[in-house]
Amino acid sequence: MFPDYRQGEPDPALRMSGEIDQADRALLDIVQQDARLSFREIARRAGLSTPTVAERLRRLEAAGVVTGYAARVDGPAVGRAIEAYLRVSASDRDFHRVTGLCASLDDVLECHHVTGEESFLVRVAVPSVAGLEELISRFRKIGTVRSSLILSSPVAGKPVRAATQTEPFPPRKILL
Repeated sequence: MFPDYRQGEPDPALRMSGEIDQADRALLDIVQQDARLSFREIARRAGLSTPTVAERLRRLEAAGVVTGYAARVDGPAVGRAIEAYLRVSASDRDFHRVTGLCASLDDVLECHHVTGEESFLVRVAVPSVAGLEELISRFRKIGTVRSSLILSSPVAGKPVRAATQTEPFPPRKILL
């Protein structure tokens, strides 16, 4: 007797081995280029069926591989023409003060806890040099700040490519 896949039992052809395979890599590349595509168009580009694409993307989301979908917004078009990196040195006891300040400010786009001489690398987008100066002064109340203006970004928004099986990476278990 053959299982009835219409009854909700997963099709074995859709099962994933627990690792990201070539079809998953193709799906990840496609949705990172344009997350607004329909499942049908993603399937066409990946050479898969629409139901297979929907199921694989659902599993990648459930496993935490795909963590969300977002639009890229042009900073100058929304009044944030100046971008910079702030390198913040702060003591261990000020960790939560820095991260709390970053979380509370619309000017902060990213905050990374890093190794090296600085404790944090913070990417910001501000309307003006005066706005950058004010932002830097807020961080200086916590620790030492060094800044670098972003003049241009020759490589930006590059998609995260899944490591191949020849590259060492910890395997991610995909829910079956």
